[in-house]
Amino acid sequence: MKAAFPGSFDPPTSGHVNIIRRAASIFDELVIVIAENRQKKYLFSSEERAGMMKELVKDQKNVSVTVCDGLIVDFLKKNDIKLMIRGLRGVEDFSYEFEVSMMNKTLDPGIETIFMTTDPEYFVIRSSTIKELASFKGDLHGMVPPLVAKALKDKYN
Repeated sequence: MKAAFPGSFDPPTSGHVNIIRRAASIFDELVIVIAENRQKKYLFSSEERAGMMKELVKDQKNVSVTVCDGLIVDFLKKNDIKLMIRGLRGVEDFSYEFEVSMMNKTLDPGIETIFMTTDPEYFVIRSSTIKELASFKGDLHGMVPPLVAKALKDKYN
């Protein structure tokens, strides 16, 4: 069974990696889809985010990384993927992700969404908080993998 895990991953966090590793152990193939949302302003380009993610999952033989600049449902249909993974940290995430899931289901009734909660140690990690902390040269240990911490440090210096 093939699944996709879409997201902006700006930047990839330890919580993202946690969900990826767990999902990769469940599904035969997992496609990490780096979203390029025209409405969002990103710190890292889609190429930078994809490069970091490829490095982070290189030991996972059944995981691939790609960039999508259109609707995720169109990407899924084109790649014959019927299952989408979405990560949840808390109730606010569920509310938002539920609405997105309903929209995707409206666009393509054949798409199913599975919600995976992050492990407890990653409960409060948000990409926006990490970027703010990094901008003040705060300690990112445990929140992001070392290569992402270095990329953030380089970006803010």
